[in-house]
Amino acid sequence: MFEWFANTLRQYPEIAIFISLAFGYYFGSFTYKGLGLGAVTATLIAAVIIGQIGIEVTGPLKPFFFLMFLFAIGYAVGPQFVRGIAKDGLPQALFAVVVCLFCLLGAYLAAVFAGYDIGSAAGLYAGSQTISASMGLATDAINRLGLPPEETRQLLDAMPVAYAVTYIFGTIGSAIVIALVGPALLRIDLEAACKRYEEKHGGTKLAGGQGTAWHQFEMRAYRVRNGGKAVGMTVVEAEGMLPGSRVFVQRIRRGSEIMDALSDTIIQEGDVLAVVGRRDALVDLIGPVAEEVDDRELLAVPAGGVDVYVTSKAADGRTLVELAQSPWARGVFLRKITRGATATDIPILPETKIHRGDILTLVGRTQDINEATSKLGYPDKVTDVADVMFIGAAIAIGALVGAIVYNVGGVPLTLSTSGGALISGLFFGWLRSVRPLFGRIPSPTVWFMNSVGLNVFIAIVGLSSGPKFIAGLQALGFGLFLWGIFATTLPLVLAMYVGKYLFRFDDAILLGAVSGARTTTASLGMVNDRAKSQIPGLGYTVTYAVGNTLLTIWGMVLVILLS
Repeated sequence: MFEWFANTLRQYPEIAIFISLAFGYYFGSFTYKGLGLGAVTATLIAAVIIGQIGIEVTGPLKPFFFLMFLFAIGYAVGPQFVRGIAKDGLPQALFAVVVCLFCLLGAYLAAVFAGYDIGSAAGLYAGSQTISASMGLATDAINRLGLPPEETRQLLDAMPVAYAVTYIFGTIGSAIVIALVGPALLRIDLEAACKRYEEKHGGTKLAGGQGTAWHQFEMRAYRVRNGGKAVGMTVVEAEGMLPGSRVFVQRIRRGSEIMDALSDTIIQEGDVLAVVGRRDALVDLIGPVAEEVDDRELLAVPAGGVDVYVTSKAADGRTLVELAQSPWARGVFLRKITRGATATDIPILPETKIHRGDILTLVGRTQDINEATSKLGYPDKVTDVADVMFIGAAIAIGALVGAIVYNVGGVPLTLSTSGGALISGLFFGWLRSVRPLFGRIPSPTVWFMNSVGLNVFIAIVGLSSGPKFIAGLQALGFGLFLWGIFATTLPLVLAMYVGKYLFRFDDAILLGAVSGARTTTASLGMVNDRAKSQIPGLGYTVTYAVGNTLLTIWGMVLVILLS
């Protein structure tokens, strides 16, 4: 029975790939306090075990999925990457570049001092920095070294061995160093730092919200008393009686007539006003001095929430307090800000800046939301249809440009098809953030291209190197694990000190910036837990976009340096 099963996998290697994915995603889903193997490492281990029976995968399957993966990375981080390089995210972008150089340096020093070959060094770098994508570019670079086929094969087989050994501490260790050791080294009280940041920027932390019985924004009806302060005022003047709160009169019942409230509408005695605003303002400020009325007809207005994809140049870089003063923002409230490839929730503070590519969840009357949406960008419509023509053309263009070889002083230089696909993703991802009329790729599709694309590539690597994996592990020994600790820890410690004392980042966002530059989402989760706040995420998105790009490219650079 086993022999039949093994022969079937050898004859149909695609079955082995699917089995590797199944085991990889299943075992990679187990976590403890946010930490675990992850799908990539679990898939590699599963593929290596299955590959012990000797499975050969030929054809363009491996580069096909890897190009798809790299394009998805670039497409997802493109808006933040370009903004970080070109605009007000420049300090964070420069910080990410410095951290990435530290990561390259740590792996280079470990490889040189330990005397590892190029393949082992590339695997050590990929595992210690948890940047699996770098192995693809390193593979391309090794194949272009012009070495004998057997030597090239040995280097490529050594890469996944070193990756698997160093990845464990690369994941768990980075989270521990950033979230637990970092605050002690820098003498930072994360929770207090985030509270100070919120107070400084006028933020408050609210419980409840969407999905709970408590609602942050409500509409209530109040009757204007005889001789009340609002009598004779315009609607705008009455709204200005609460300067610290955004409350708006949306409708008015006057006798049996119901009308929409305009800015210059004069309020009269006996009017019933439909007022919308934050619950605390309606209950604590208006409630004690006004008579609340249960007027269902008056309050029966079309309302809801809409996700808006920000593309407006006029809104780009403006703070929430500035946008709130715009005429079209009247009666519209912000429930959520989502930013970046990792869908990071950004704290809603008066000084929080909005950028192209952000997704804003707006609530309010349908007519008000429609007007606000037209000023900010486009509705982020729920759809499962991807623009496959765009995907195919964009990857093809990037790969063709990357395939061009430039001879400089007799030395052939090329981006490779992999590097071209990544850069194409960055460009077209940014272009869609400013011209969203084409290139629609739903988030689930981006996830599939990103996650499954990488894991198919990893599965093929594991299956191909399986027979030599155990021998390679025995040859490299426990010392590789220790050098992986060195390569993981050194860049992070240097990054924390540089961020605090050279770039002078606020303590509240410093560790989020370090997590982003090292592209370690697990550590951001731990930092947020310790801070009891989402504030550290403000330092994560730009640094993640830059870090994810450079750390991937470094796989090729490391091979060039060591060769």
